[in-house]
Amino acid sequence: MKEVYDFLKNAGTYYLATVEGSQPRVRPFGTVDIFEGRLYIQTGKSKKVSKQIQANPKAEICAFSDGKWLRVSGTLVRDDRVEAKAHMLDNYPELKAMYSADDDNTEVLYFKDATAVFSSFTEAPRTVSF
Repeated sequence: MKEVYDFLKNAGTYYLATVEGSQPRVRPFGTVDIFEGRLYIQTGKSKKVSKQIQANPKAEICAFSDGKWLRVSGTLVRDDRVEAKAHMLDNYPELKAMYSADDDNTEVLYFKDATAVFSSFTEAPRTVSF
């Protein structure tokens, strides 16, 4: 999982795919964290993406960096603990202007039953599960 985290941090931006009914939705994200041995992302509960995840928690992220790409698929699980939110915000202090660990909007989610596939045009894909 650390390798997945490092790749996402190096890429800077990754794209999160969810579904809304039968319509796929993709948008850029940039937050990623490891807390208590789990890979987390962050958003706001007031956003459409949060509502999409709650309706269907299966999601996939994709990032590209240095000629390689990574796809991570799995189930996103909301963690409402203040400690999990605070850990994320401590790693992204610029978000503290919009979010707080004890507000009702900050949402952190971790990947459960995740599969990560590292790919490139020159190497065979490699899969990591966590």
